[in-house]
Amino acid sequence: MFVIESPIGPLGLVVDGPAVVGVRFAARPGPSTDHPAAEQLRAYFAGELTDFTVPFDMRGGSEFERAVWAEIARIPYGETITYGAIATALGDPGAARAVGTACNHNPIPVIVPCHRVVGAGNKMVGFGGGLDRKRILLELEAAVALQRAWS
Repeated sequence: MFVIESPIGPLGLVVDGPAVVGVRFAARPGPSTDHPAAEQLRAYFAGELTDFTVPFDMRGGSEFERAVWAEIARIPYGETITYGAIATALGDPGAARAVGTACNHNPIPVIVPCHRVVGAGNKMVGFGGGLDRKRILLELEAAVALQRAWS
């Protein structure tokens, strides 16, 4: 595991060749890397990158979790969607809590942007990395999106 510093604390980056297989919050100090994923994460936090292109491999998870992760991966930069909307998109409108659990099990947060999933009425709820990190990520994306829209 490699470690990169970020505005949300040290992130552990687990790779298998060119593919990212994990991102861990609150990583212990460790070796850094010039892997393309680390470069893209640094550019994301600098407000220079809005779409990750690094390959990733979502390992593990149930069939339902994998379907949720695929939906999350499609959420555009700077936008949010509710847990209920994802549940509805997957054909089970009553599965919002299960969507939340799947988000919590996302092995590649930030790159697969589970922070863009919010509660009903756009309430800031739930995030495996903690609400403070979720807020920082959403505020970063909102600021960059506004700056780009007004430039």
